Amino acid sequence: MLLHGSGSLPTPGTFSSLDSDFEEAVAVHVGMGLFFQALEEGRDDHDVVRGGLALADQAEPRGFGSIWTAEHHFTRYHMMPNPAQLLTWLAGRTTHARLGTMVMVLPWHDPVRVAEEIAWLDSVSGGRVVLGLGRGLGSVEFDGFRLEMGESRQRFVEYATAISGAFESGAIEADGELYRQPRAELHPPAFTTFRGRTYASAVSPESARIMATLGYGLMLIAQKPWEVTVRETAEYRELFRGIHGADPPAPVLVNFTTVDPDPARARDLHDEYATAYARSTIDHYGFTDERLEHVPGYEYYAGLRRNITRHGLPAFNRFLADLQMGGTPDDLVEQTVERVRALDAGGVVNLFAFGGMPQHVAQRALDVYADRVLPKLAAVDPHRDIAGQRA
Repeated sequence: MLLHGSGSLPTPGTFSSLDSDFEEAVAVHVGMGLFFQALEEGRDDHDVVRGGLALADQAEPRGFGSIWTAEHHFTRYHMMPNPAQLLTWLAGRTTHARLGTMVMVLPWHDPVRVAEEIAWLDSVSGGRVVLGLGRGLGSVEFDGFRLEMGESRQRFVEYATAISGAFESGAIEADGELYRQPRAELHPPAFTTFRGRTYASAVSPESARIMATLGYGLMLIAQKPWEVTVRETAEYRELFRGIHGADPPAPVLVNFTTVDPDPARARDLHDEYATAYARSTIDHYGFTDERLEHVPGYEYYAGLRRNITRHGLPAFNRFLADLQMGGTPDDLVEQTVERVRALDAGGVVNLFAFGGMPQHVAQRALDVYADRVLPKLAAVDPHRDIAGQRA
């Protein structure tokens, strides 16, 4: 049974049906994402951070193959100014889990520092980094950094080109219009190549071509109708093949996850917390702000604003919430395998604390997922993975 019906998932059987023993199922890498979101009244920022770190410490012992965090600034939407800083701390507390950024926003950084910090993290972790990159969307963050938002696409291209080149050559240099960098060596260099383990989020066709040219895999954070995501992911694969003559790294699907053995409780969790998270996204990114109508490179979001105006904010809020996976443990297994198959993805990243969720609710979700979902997914999956090296 699928919790949210055709609004968020294909109906059962749209893709190859699941055999009870998973003989035909695809492989699934499962990671845990950390989101330090403080929406609830009366909860101190430091308590939110402590709660997230408590979940992080359970990721590797309980069978998650990777640990991820995003980057945001200046609000309580997500309190994480530098993913490399947190992941370096986690590198010292883990032995084999991969360490992922979802994403580092390049226009907000000095590219030299990103290259050095990621190379250092890769060195001390023994090559466990999975690097997700993006160009940013929140105007409150561009304003706080005193940056021109309309330059973000060009900055992303110039910075990403220099950083990716540095990981392969051991030195960073650039002679772009906005970024000029004399040759500077990285010591230590990256532990091994980042080809195949660099990802980016691409929403518009223009961004997709940029990411494909750079050789990046897709990090999919749901904000479009499911059938559109499936189609555009397939189109990206063909675009990538046309440029490189090889398949891209298998996509990574990020999900804000609610789960409970009781179907009614599972629905209530989704209705409360996925919906609250979706509303926080609308507010943080200013999807209803006409400012996006006038920023070069953000034309897709200008169209999104017009759709919100046409259909109403409550309907759009619900639409975003229902893109997330949720339900009973069996629902989560079925949804995960269906989506991974449809996208030909390498794996999923689940976030368990968001939307004003109290710590005990997040902990219960993690417990249920680790005990009743992970073992079934682990039994499925001999060959599919994320961050496979590309020749």
